[in-house]
Amino acid sequence: MESLQEIVEKARQSKPKVMAVVKAEDDDVLKAVKTSQELGLVKSVLIGDKKKIESIMDTLGMEKTNIEIIDEQDTSQAVGIAVELAKKGEVQVLMKGLLQTKDFLKGIVSGDKSLTGGRLLSHVAVFQVPHMKKLVLVTDAAMNISPDLSQKYQIMKNSLSVARSLQIKNPRVAILSAVEVVNPSIPSTMDAAIISKMAQRERLEAVVDGPLALDNAVSKEACIHKGIDSAVGGEADILLVPDLISGNILYKSLVYFARAKVAGIVAGAEVPVVLTSRADSDESKTYSIALSVLMG
Repeated sequence: MESLQEIVEKARQSKPKVMAVVKAEDDDVLKAVKTSQELGLVKSVLIGDKKKIESIMDTLGMEKTNIEIIDEQDTSQAVGIAVELAKKGEVQVLMKGLLQTKDFLKGIVSGDKSLTGGRLLSHVAVFQVPHMKKLVLVTDAAMNISPDLSQKYQIMKNSLSVARSLQIKNPRVAILSAVEVVNPSIPSTMDAAIISKMAQRERLEAVVDGPLALDNAVSKEACIHKGIDSAVGGEADILLVPDLISGNILYKSLVYFARAKVAGIVAGAEVPVVLTSRADSDESKTYSIALSVLMG
């Protein structure tokens, strides 16, 4: 796929999923819900302050068909309701509304672990960058602050599930650092080399290489100039960042400097979890919902 709109069109071919939105009293969130319902992507269960939700819906001219509203103003209780609906199979997608990410995710990973199976959850952002002819995935720019080696490996494997939903065969994974050579003084280069070997030994359906600097991961010209021979170099589908700080900076640089469009999702749970920045547009949220439909 070359564009996020292709994700939307592909998702429209699937049966609509039932999506629970936690603390849904937010304009951009409800705009995305409205668009997604009109496109036939989802049916929605909106959890939160009913009066505020209905007021925004009226302002937006939203049809109330295929929408259930559960009045619950307490944040933790609202998350709990959504999680229980997912456990029962009554909803197939969870979406973050007007609440802190940590409060949203805490309710998903706590308790009996039935939604995670004890697995590490991680965020995957799918970018449509104006000058590029394919979608690029970035992980993890939102959840895991300073992942260790084993966590980075799981983060990478989570991203492969997203790549499969996008029909990317044998995705090329670049494990990023500041340089493309192993340097014991830069721990992320050591992790990258080990992860590459782990992927090779596990025979993952992916081409994994690292360490690679960002320029080497996305530019063939940079590889040629530096004399880098890599099966991933210049053609990366997935960028695995060293930590949340570098990932967050890359994410926001793509959005604000490169004017990239983005969809975001949490991978690793039993159901797709739509997780976008509060600053993301309703368009971005709609793309994220469409991605969750494909993931489901």
